Amino acid sequence: MAGAVTLSTLIERGGVYYNVGGSTAAEALREGIKGLVLPKGVDREALAKAVLEREALMPTAIGNGVAIPHPRNPIISDPAEQRVAVLFLKTPIAYEALDRKPVSVLFLILSAEAKSHLSVLASLSHLCQRRDFLELLADRPSTEELTAFIKAAEESWRSGAKG
Repeated sequence: MAGAVTLSTLIERGGVYYNVGGSTAAEALREGIKGLVLPKGVDREALAKAVLEREALMPTAIGNGVAIPHPRNPIISDPAEQRVAVLFLKTPIAYEALDRKPVSVLFLILSAEAKSHLSVLASLSHLCQRRDFLELLADRPSTEELTAFIKAAEESWRSGAKG
């Protein structure tokens, strides 16, 4: 495969999950991880522990109701198994965001190496500055709607268009 894997592809691989329970960040992360489709060999409990340890260092809420949890170090080794799971929470939770807004959606990143991890963070950070993307997230879109929006944004980035 030529070039970096796209955020839309990583989300298609990781899945979109709705009504994830939990009244704290730790509870929501544990609950969300329970239902994920994970690559072979990834231990659910080890993943939860790694993500919660990372959150203890510094919460990953980036504002506007979004958090981007991830393990501090890669928990998978095969780049073909990288993924991003989108978790829409049943109820928004306090997450120590700088804007103090409760978090209602988590983008859980599972990367195999730093370069792809940073690329995903950059793409998500860029998208989360867009009002139309935040409005889409508030509507809890289907996987198809979400990935179609992101694919269009990725195409505009490749063509050099703003947005």
